[in-house]
Amino acid sequence: MASPVIRRSAPALAATLLALSLSATAQQPAHAAADRVRLGSAGDVSRASWNGPAFTMNGAGAVVPASMNRAVEEIRGGSGSIDVVVLAGSAPTSGSRTPECDTVMSLTGVNSCTTWTLTAAGDGNNSQVNTDVRNAEFVYFAGGDQCRYAAWKGTALEASVESVVAKGGGSGGGSAGHHINSPLVYDACNGSVTSGEALANPYDRYVSFTTGMFQWVHYGGVINDSHFVTRDRMGRSMAFVARAVKDGLTSGGAAWAVGVEEGGGSLFIDRNGLATEYGKDAYVVLADHQPEQAADRKPLTYSNFKIWRLTPGTTFDFKNRPTCGYYLRSVTNGVPDANLYSGTPVTGCGAQTGGALTETEPNNTRDTANDATGLSSPSTLTGTMGSATDRDYFKVGLASGQSASVQCGVPAAYDADLYWLDSSGSTLERSVGDGAGTDESLTFTRTASGSGTYYVDVEAYSGSGTSPYTCTLTKS
Repeated sequence: MASPVIRRSAPALAATLLALSLSATAQQPAHAAADRVRLGSAGDVSRASWNGPAFTMNGAGAVVPASMNRAVEEIRGGSGSIDVVVLAGSAPTSGSRTPECDTVMSLTGVNSCTTWTLTAAGDGNNSQVNTDVRNAEFVYFAGGDQCRYAAWKGTALEASVESVVAKGGGSGGGSAGHHINSPLVYDACNGSVTSGEALANPYDRYVSFTTGMFQWVHYGGVINDSHFVTRDRMGRSMAFVARAVKDGLTSGGAAWAVGVEEGGGSLFIDRNGLATEYGKDAYVVLADHQPEQAADRKPLTYSNFKIWRLTPGTTFDFKNRPTCGYYLRSVTNGVPDANLYSGTPVTGCGAQTGGALTETEPNNTRDTANDATGLSSPSTLTGTMGSATDRDYFKVGLASGQSASVQCGVPAAYDADLYWLDSSGSTLERSVGDGAGTDESLTFTRTASGSGTYYVDVEAYSGSGTSPYTCTLTKS
């Protein structure tokens, strides 16, 4: 016996079709509108000129307070405040909607911080986004997916970010945001590649690049990488630079990788191209000759990559790139040498690295300060907080119009604060971050005529120990 035919009335059928239509619509992915959240002042600051550019290149997505604070200070030149825009390709999955701006707004000298979440390439032409960016003095690219950022190439947003840097502002980012700030971008648009895969085949489909987006001064020929040691990315960066040389993706027959470690690693770069490492290690990898073998479906062979390891507080001059201080590592048939992340330099840099001064006690007063006036720039000041009341003074001279920046890497054994004093001992600038192991930094510009005497004062706030702090003093 045949099954009975069940017929629906016209209204019931229409309701069913509508429900099915709504259900199908709900299941379709929808493009979210560009989302804007602003913290701080509702109005932007306005000033005729700024003192940058300044850049922060971070190994993970989060803002690193020490390097970001230095960027803010460099750009505002010790006076006024700046506006910051954070660009994100997706919203945070938990917690605050504005994690980067939450950190930025805790710093001195910040007027506002605006977070824009942009989920489509076309958002790069959003007029309000571009207005906010052009009115800002620093643009920070959040972590996430650098392929989404690469899609903004050629949009109005690319030009807007470039205008911020051109007026003396700055740019930076972490993880994906670090990647997009190099002139040669590993865009990961086909998926992420491991070191093993890239060394086995530098032309693996997962190795894809975007060129011609951002070209920051003194930073030519560079490809950035992040989460460097934790995710073992030295091998893939070697493959990236070897292929860049083979394919002519950089000029002069050389390509440089800059890999920054996560967990607080940040490479700050000033307007003169001098980089200072904060928090965790960073690495600069140079390929300066054609690879012995780099071809599709063949493992990489490359002899003698030159590698510089930048520990916290050390510097690297991107304007005048060093020809010393590196160690060598090779790759043979896709197999890299051992100990990729440490090595003894083939040659020291001597005076090219600036001067160095280790404290000698007693130096607890201005009258007994260790004299750093004769050191070349950049110079390194080291010492220890031998007691919970220790104070170490270093004497410094500045000419009219000259600026000095001091960045101190503090060990986890104690909490130390940093002060910049005039000749009478009055505090002109200070950095007093909370917590043992918190790095400190400050910047000062002498505006008075003639030369003047100043003092770097490193003071124990809590704890003590024999582990050394390292301060990098840079004059410009």
